[in-house]
Amino acid sequence: MNRYRRREFLAQVGRGMLVAGVGSSVALELGLAEPVMAGEGGAGLTFGPIEPLVDLMAQTPIDQFLKIVVKKLNEGIELRELVSAAALANARAFGGQDYDGYHAIMALAPALQMARELPEPRRALPVLKVLYRNTDHIQKSGGGSRATLHAIELDSASAESRPDALALRAAIRGQNMDEAERTFAAIARGPLQDAFNELQYAVQDHVNVHRVVLAWRSWALLDITGKEYAHTLLRQSVRYCVDEEKGIRRNGGDDPLRSILPRLLDRKGVLSGAAGVRNPDDAWIDRMIHTIYASTREQAAEAVADALADGISHEAIGEAISLAANQLVLHDPGRSRADSPAKPKGSVHGASVGVHASDASNAWRNISRVSDRRNSVASLIVGAYHTAGQAEGQNPQPYPFAEHRESVVGLNPESLLREAEIAIKANEQTRACAIIHRYGELDLPARPAFDLMLRYAISEDGALHAEKYYRTVVEEFATTRPAYKWRHLAALARVTASEHGFPAPGIDEATRLLKV
Repeated sequence: MNRYRRREFLAQVGRGMLVAGVGSSVALELGLAEPVMAGEGGAGLTFGPIEPLVDLMAQTPIDQFLKIVVKKLNEGIELRELVSAAALANARAFGGQDYDGYHAIMALAPALQMARELPEPRRALPVLKVLYRNTDHIQKSGGGSRATLHAIELDSASAESRPDALALRAAIRGQNMDEAERTFAAIARGPLQDAFNELQYAVQDHVNVHRVVLAWRSWALLDITGKEYAHTLLRQSVRYCVDEEKGIRRNGGDDPLRSILPRLLDRKGVLSGAAGVRNPDDAWIDRMIHTIYASTREQAAEAVADALADGISHEAIGEAISLAANQLVLHDPGRSRADSPAKPKGSVHGASVGVHASDASNAWRNISRVSDRRNSVASLIVGAYHTAGQAEGQNPQPYPFAEHRESVVGLNPESLLREAEIAIKANEQTRACAIIHRYGELDLPARPAFDLMLRYAISEDGALHAEKYYRTVVEEFATTRPAYKWRHLAALARVTASEHGFPAPGIDEATRLLKV
């Protein structure tokens, strides 16, 4: 659509009315408000008043970056503003289509949440760590000239249409990026919550940790960036799904989930019954954990559909899924050299089966909490399907083994945490896990244990996962019943001991600049 035709169309429908209906940022992306950033010229998006800060995140040479950002902090800029600008710079540069890029954007909200757990002098450290990673990757990928996202041109028919989730999913399954983008842009002109719900049909179409975590973390970022940037952040998931569909087709066709999920949603009581309110006992949770951990994916999905039909609460089902994913961390024998030559033998941090499963189950659970009834139910079924079927080759018993538990003596919380830190620094995963297990058995305060793990979630690189997994454990610990919650912190202790010894790039400079 050329500029003359777009002006003619806007004159017909009334620019002010249309912009008011879709919001200023979406209007900019759709070419409906000035400045016009049409796709014809290949220009990337711009973000109004925050654009100078977004440019700083994209264009600053990495050897100057932290100095400039700390100077801005000293001048009074808020961490939230820096995270917002970094997220928009990342989305514009990569559009959800770059491995290191989407890992960086997914770590931004967790980093800001970690900052809130720290005393004031150290508060900026986790944010600076991820900002450095984000800008470094943008710089290595072309800097300010790298722009994957552009304004979307809607013709008059598209602008007036209201496509639905099925149309979006069909465009994605058809691997048609332009059609998928235009369809979601038209959907995004409506209520934000509706757009997020309709996006879920595509997110649920295949199980991949990055597919679901990107969708959830993009939604969570809206509390930081503001909802006016919702389309920018959520369209990353559309592009990710189109890219992944190409791989699905290369590898032989549809995920079986595409026939399993509709069948289970049609089961009597799953959607037709009242929303679940039954809070089951610990014995039920035990059985469901084992079912999800040890069964096939289809069997796990069936079990969750049965629980939903029986009126079990969504929180209890989500708790069992999360704890099944936790078992994948605790049963993991660790990497062999052949599995991942770039990571130490025996390590479990980064893109390990358990860390990935835990982050994915956390995302499915959170999406379930904020979605409509259909997507709340579907996210739990798919979350169980996603978590299951990954136990092959794992240890028969979870860490810590009996001999590890028996080696930990003492009741003093300070002594136990000192011993845990010694184990972390020595990469002694089993001992760190056993000590925190013992600490939890004594029902000691959780905050000092989290403070220990937080210190190393900040200082260590974590192979792109330290911030997300730390935040996953914080959330799951808070929403898990007392009989099981310390399993999450024991797993975090194991992962923390695994990742120690690989300092995060930029962290020493950030510490020095903050004078902490």
